[in-house]
Amino acid sequence: MNRIVFSAAFVGATMLSGVASAQDINIGVTLAITGPAAALGVPERNALEFVPSEIGGVKIKTTVLDDGGDATAATTNARRFVTETKADVIIGSSTTPPSVAVSTVANEAGIPHFSLAPMPLTPERTKWTAVLPQPIPIMGKVLYDHMKKNNVKTVGFIGFSDSYGDLWLNDFKAQGVAGGLQLTAEERFARPDTSVTGQALKLVAAKPDAILIAASGTGAGLPQITLRERGYTGLIYQTHGAATMDFVRIAGKAAEGVIMASGPVMAPEGQPDSALTKKPGMALNTAYEGKYGANTRSQFAGHAYDAFEVLKRVIPVALKAGKPGTPEFRDALRVALTTERDIAASQGVYNITEKDRYGLDDRSRIILTVKDGKYVVVN
Repeated sequence: MNRIVFSAAFVGATMLSGVASAQDINIGVTLAITGPAAALGVPERNALEFVPSEIGGVKIKTTVLDDGGDATAATTNARRFVTETKADVIIGSSTTPPSVAVSTVANEAGIPHFSLAPMPLTPERTKWTAVLPQPIPIMGKVLYDHMKKNNVKTVGFIGFSDSYGDLWLNDFKAQGVAGGLQLTAEERFARPDTSVTGQALKLVAAKPDAILIAASGTGAGLPQITLRERGYTGLIYQTHGAATMDFVRIAGKAAEGVIMASGPVMAPEGQPDSALTKKPGMALNTAYEGKYGANTRSQFAGHAYDAFEVLKRVIPVALKAGKPGTPEFRDALRVALTTERDIAASQGVYNITEKDRYGLDDRSRIILTVKDGKYVVVN
């Protein structure tokens, strides 16, 4: 098991496995372990129990801090990784706004950064940041294609009032509307909100053929439940931000029939043996459900696990150029990240380049629905 330091606060971290040596590779991880996005951060943290303790003959020390889904706290954590733990890699956060904040710090410090949430990439954030979740255009296209195949003409939208909602709304306009779908109503809500009744009533009144919900974690369940309670009977689509067992638990009967984009880690058993995502997906789910119980697998556990699947490929290459803790090593990690090809992981096959910081293709997506309280793959 990886040597991990956990801390729920910003001070007083407890070492679980001894003191790190100067030659260790230090990895800092900031996650939303508490707060509205804990349904994402907790499985991400749990997945770290099943990642390597050594790569390329060098021990890994991972420090995990909780940011509660707050961008300011994530910034503080990232700066701690730079100044205190001397991190060679920073991972996080669980949601988009704090991931943007972490990216800013990592790029200023010259430290490779793996975002665990889709995020907008500006020129000043592209050199050192790679994004592990599937890009919105890849996941959006499969949903819009499903809409058109099911005679959907008009679509209502409700999403988070932050950069995650923006990414999806902009993509729907760029791909969905351009492909013939019509946006008839647009509503937003904040992550901490406990009611979306007003927004749901407006969407129901607009009578769209389908509604797209752009939210993540347990927050994705709120509009799902409210729309059904308010009498909406059309198709409801959810993004890969909702792909957790918690969504089904929280939404209950309202989740039945939802159409959801997801990464392949949610159903690797149905993949052909030739699929590069099958082996890592099965390995993660076997370990995860072996400890946390049946049907606890998570899209988000896959993202954290995949950060180390990528590191297993790039660290041995970087070690040829420099020692851990040095600028030469970190820069070599950055270069290897953009030159290593076909890195197989649970959520996709990564081919990251200087221009494409996601590096994923259609192998990174499936469609799920909920039937009798369980996820089922839609062919």
